[in-house]
Amino acid sequence: MVQKKLLKKPASMKVEPEDTFTTVQEVAIYLHRFHNLDLFQQGWYQIKISMKWENDDNTSLGTPARVVQYEAPNLGYDDIFGVWRINDRDNTFSTQPFWIKYARQDILLSILISFSLSPSKYEGPSTSAVILKFELMYAAISEIGSELQASLDACPAAVHEFRIPPKALLGLHSYCPVHFDAFHAVLVDVSIHVSLQKAGSHTSALKVSSDSCKAEDAAGGIVNTSDQALGQVASADTKPVMLVKALLDSRNTLLEDLQKLSGAINQAIDMTEFISGIDAIKLSHPILQVNISEQGKPQNRFEHANGSLDFQRDLLLCTLSEENLLKIFDFLGNQVSCLWNMFLNFHRATNKKILKYLRDAWAKDRRAEWSIWMVYSKVEMPHHYLNSGLDEPPHNVTCIKVSVAESGIFFCSTQPAQLAAMRAELHRRSIAQMKESLISIQINNRFIQDMHIFGNPSRIPIVIVERVMNAPRRTFSENSYFRNVDLIGERGSQAGPSSKSGKQLSGVSPPQHGRDLKGHHLDLRLIRNQWLLLDPKIEFLMSEVNQERTSGDLRQMGLRLAQEVIAFLKKKMDKVSRSVGLRDIKLSFVGHSIGNIILRTALAESIMEPYLRYLYTYVSISGPHLGYLYSSNSLFNSGLWLLKKLKNTQCIHQLTLTDNPDLQHTFFYKLSKQKTLENFRHIILLSSPQDGYVPYHSARIELCQAASWDYSKKGKVFLEMLNNCLDQIRAPSSEQRVFLRCDVNFDTTTYGKNFNTIIGRAAHIEFLESDIYAKFIMWSFPEVFQ
Repeated sequence: MVQKKLLKKPASMKVEPEDTFTTVQEVAIYLHRFHNLDLFQQGWYQIKISMKWENDDNTSLGTPARVVQYEAPNLGYDDIFGVWRINDRDNTFSTQPFWIKYARQDILLSILISFSLSPSKYEGPSTSAVILKFELMYAAISEIGSELQASLDACPAAVHEFRIPPKALLGLHSYCPVHFDAFHAVLVDVSIHVSLQKAGSHTSALKVSSDSCKAEDAAGGIVNTSDQALGQVASADTKPVMLVKALLDSRNTLLEDLQKLSGAINQAIDMTEFISGIDAIKLSHPILQVNISEQGKPQNRFEHANGSLDFQRDLLLCTLSEENLLKIFDFLGNQVSCLWNMFLNFHRATNKKILKYLRDAWAKDRRAEWSIWMVYSKVEMPHHYLNSGLDEPPHNVTCIKVSVAESGIFFCSTQPAQLAAMRAELHRRSIAQMKESLISIQINNRFIQDMHIFGNPSRIPIVIVERVMNAPRRTFSENSYFRNVDLIGERGSQAGPSSKSGKQLSGVSPPQHGRDLKGHHLDLRLIRNQWLLLDPKIEFLMSEVNQERTSGDLRQMGLRLAQEVIAFLKKKMDKVSRSVGLRDIKLSFVGHSIGNIILRTALAESIMEPYLRYLYTYVSISGPHLGYLYSSNSLFNSGLWLLKKLKNTQCIHQLTLTDNPDLQHTFFYKLSKQKTLENFRHIILLSSPQDGYVPYHSARIELCQAASWDYSKKGKVFLEMLNNCLDQIRAPSSEQRVFLRCDVNFDTTTYGKNFNTIIGRAAHIEFLESDIYAKFIMWSFPEVFQ
């Protein structure tokens, strides 16, 4: 044994730290279940896991050290094939293949895999992160036997990587959902548990020599002579000291987390073995003493009340001989190993409770983690919009100078969309320039980083969230031309009561996109999937009734949608009432493009009246709520003009308010007077200044500057429609309504220069092909979506 050799060495001989001071990272991965949300293909699937040091090549891989099957998968013989396996060639672990037959299917895995990572070329505690890789393997249903495994091993269908930062390697317990990508929408419930361990096994009893006691006394005097202390620290061999400190921090972190988990799930943990180990040795060295506090935090005399280690401890460690450091190192290693085994046994008995607790903690932390890409502000909603009062439009333009780094950027415009795009671009550049700050965040935080987001931060959408604080309902004075406006259907909010135990039935209107404004019922599947990840109990309707029928009258489309929603609601409500009893219902809607207009038209139908009291959340994604008046996209306007002339498409006439010579008799003007938004508790309007298909002001339901200068009937009708819509959004006196305007600014550098980007279609469609912006918004405001 190495320890015996050390005891035989003369006191003058120096212990070689490379032979004795060695640590190893242990990363335990618990796979609870595989939940299929939206895989397009039936077949055999398998999860493959591997890990490596971030800054190393592929020769420094984590090695699967142990596998524990908590319980057998609850599947039939036909649903599963073979067993899990470890590939010694590439040090990967693979679950047993399982058969996915349909959407929203659960596969219970209940297996824990522990990987060990050697320090490799690193000196002392690693300053590198660990990259954890999940691969989704696929094989066709027809494959079986050896052909099945060969087909699974051929190529991953999707990959999802995570980064465990250096600070987290000292100790971490975290939920880690694996979603793969938009084309392979699944949820793998995973928790990650990390600890720094002593390599090998040293079981010799620890005896604190008189030399160490003298060192402690000396340290007491050194504290007052900082220059001398710093000189000793600088001259000391730092690797053993750093490893002892790292192992000490790992022990304290593991003990604290273990007691925190025990208290959080209200499940006692037996600490007898750990405490008896301390009592048996009767330690007198202050570095090793630890108390099990009632708050669950390890404490010793060299620790401040706020948890930061005292500088005195570091000085003391630097003054100890390598032999005494080795004794402390061995004892700490044994303590960590004892605690780690206690945790693994505790986890096996309470894995579901621990997973739920970690998932709830993960959800609470998302807003803070993703705040890098989100900008928040508050604005007051005005009482009502009026014309600007100018006799004529101003001839000068607003000039804004913004300095970025060392170069100045000059921007001249009066268009809000351009100003919003400018603001987002400046924020994106600041993210690119704050690389060092991001590195600091990645190193100094104990959370697992999703490489879909952190892999290339400058490519992530910027979301500017504007919370509109509601003003009182406006009243009409004698000198306002609004006094003669006929407000029909006026009534108070009838939003149903909110209950977490209630069912939420979310109707998704058929999104419309493309030059001919046609859509598909699966266009909003990414939004649906993100919502399901947040609240798996939701029942979704992906509306199909208007598919391929979007060129006619919007009124007919709205009636068809209303009938489809009512049939869906009756079916679901009858099913729920028979099984568990009908409780509170939350009816939410999501629409994209003119799907929002179809949706609002459906809500205005009389057959929807009994269901308006259930309305909860409304999410509008780039919806032209004020039509196409004052659209500034000349190319798109030309396309609309051609459609009207060549095809005489009725919905195009309605969108452009040319369906009636009198603007006050047009479809959009009449729709604005219908109380289609009034009953929603939460309203979220998503827009993008890069979207050229829908006027920016129309998607945001806000003032258009051109309209404020327009004293013709067109300008007055626009302002009436605007105020009619905002009147519905203003919260009643009995409760406050959440009203958010969210500007989504995509990374356009990957689009290239093509026709879609020129006409502004690329960003309009990006809403359907990207889900990161939806993830940011939903997890930042979970109360709106649950």
